[in-house]
Amino acid sequence: MITLKSRREIGLMKEAGQLVAQAHQIVKRMVEPGVTTLSIDTEVEKFFEKQNAEPLFKGYPGETPFPAVTCMSVNEQIVHGIPSDYVLKSGDILSVDTGCRINGWCGDAAWTYPVGEISSEAQRLLKAGEEALNVAIDNLAKQKKWSVVAQKMMKVAKKHKYSLVEKFVGHGIGREMHEAPQVPNYTKKSLDRDDFLIEPGLVLAVEPMLNAGTADIKVLNDKWTVVTRDGKLSVHFEHTVAVTTEGAERLTEGVGR
Repeated sequence: MITLKSRREIGLMKEAGQLVAQAHQIVKRMVEPGVTTLSIDTEVEKFFEKQNAEPLFKGYPGETPFPAVTCMSVNEQIVHGIPSDYVLKSGDILSVDTGCRINGWCGDAAWTYPVGEISSEAQRLLKAGEEALNVAIDNLAKQKKWSVVAQKMMKVAKKHKYSLVEKFVGHGIGREMHEAPQVPNYTKKSLDRDDFLIEPGLVLAVEPMLNAGTADIKVLNDKWTVVTRDGKLSVHFEHTVAVTTEGAERLTEGVGR
């Protein structure tokens, strides 16, 4: 069941969202050739600890609990990459996803960062991924049903000749990181029964993932890291967004900036 949030609750969620945005600022400062993904994760963990914020990802249940406070996904890795001793090099792209809970409320955001000088192909993919997210958020303030917003994202991907990942979707968020509804970045007839109304009080984690090639994915042996089946690049952009009577508000404003 979808739980609509009050204006006061949205304000509390914004506190969590702004801590997530500050964590991403740490990431942005650190992303450069020669830095390991584990060292970035360590600094984000220290930040959350200093703020008395609960990391949402570390220990998240799976075949094995997720071992870090961030997902660090490099190049063809789509989501759920595990921070490691991998040394970033110029030309890489790094998708970072993280979230926290403070005062009982959650925030969640992801961004894909260029490492040093990246190819024009990678630049185009990053630009398209951010465009898909912006189009979705802009249309939250204009449309009545989520399926129409998803159609707008599909048009962005098609325009740039990229594919949208369908195996992973966005989600409602509030006291828990994952709440109803599921928020797919695409639409088709089989999803009609799961469509939902856009109304004030709705808070969503909107997170399109675009692949340079096929939308097909595979999961690596670590049981977490998801990669493109054809080995081509992927990007991931996410904001926590509240629908209010004034429009759509990015509670994680500042991520990637």
